[in-house]
Amino acid sequence: MKKFIFDVDGTLTPSRREITVEFLPYFSYFISNHDVYLVTGSDRDKTLEQITPFIYNNCKRVYNCSGSDVYEGDQNVYRDNWELPKDVENCLQNELIHSDFPIRNGLHIERRPGGVNFSIIGRGDSSMFYREEYIRWDKNTNERSEIASRLKNKFPNLEVQIGGQTGLDLAPIGRNKSQILRDFKSDDEIHFFGDMMEEGQNDYPLAKAVKEMGGYTYHVTDHTDTHLRLIQLTESVIIEN
Repeated sequence: MKKFIFDVDGTLTPSRREITVEFLPYFSYFISNHDVYLVTGSDRDKTLEQITPFIYNNCKRVYNCSGSDVYEGDQNVYRDNWELPKDVENCLQNELIHSDFPIRNGLHIERRPGGVNFSIIGRGDSSMFYREEYIRWDKNTNERSEIASRLKNKFPNLEVQIGGQTGLDLAPIGRNKSQILRDFKSDDEIHFFGDMMEEGQNDYPLAKAVKEMGGYTYHVTDHTDTHLRLIQLTESVIIEN
């Protein structure tokens, strides 16, 4: 059976923003005619804000927090209650102190079921205003990659992956997006769409696992690319049939 899995942020929506009015009607129709699952590093409230309750509740399942907090509609069917160890938290605080990026804005360590998101810039009321500055900074300095390398070396029992445009996702080994495949069968034909599929990014473990199962992966550049590829994919199916 064909099953479609989508990342959310940067794949179905602009980064940290809501699904566009151009894409919303098409994707609403798509989920009404296909088995659709969502997997995102974000929590439920942020995901609802980005994709609307209609889309959220009409997907087969939504895997929040990289699959550590799972919903069917408004029903929670699984939650991982892992807590951030104190020594890891101290290390993150040390990275925050020693970063040369000059702006600090809001929450830097966001605790989520099964993991945390760490951000030098932080998540506050003005974070969207400063995001572009940090994105340029990170491209020039590779700060997130360097922080990830240090954390992996110090804490080999942790997954540390680049998530979105400004953060790092931390979780115990194995609790990445690939964990959602526990709910799928070996004979399912899986199609996975994501924008962060390079090694070290948070869609990579699931993309790798889907390929190993014989499924299909689509490394998209943004939500408009996802829209175009879905149109092309559905048109090819109609032609073949």
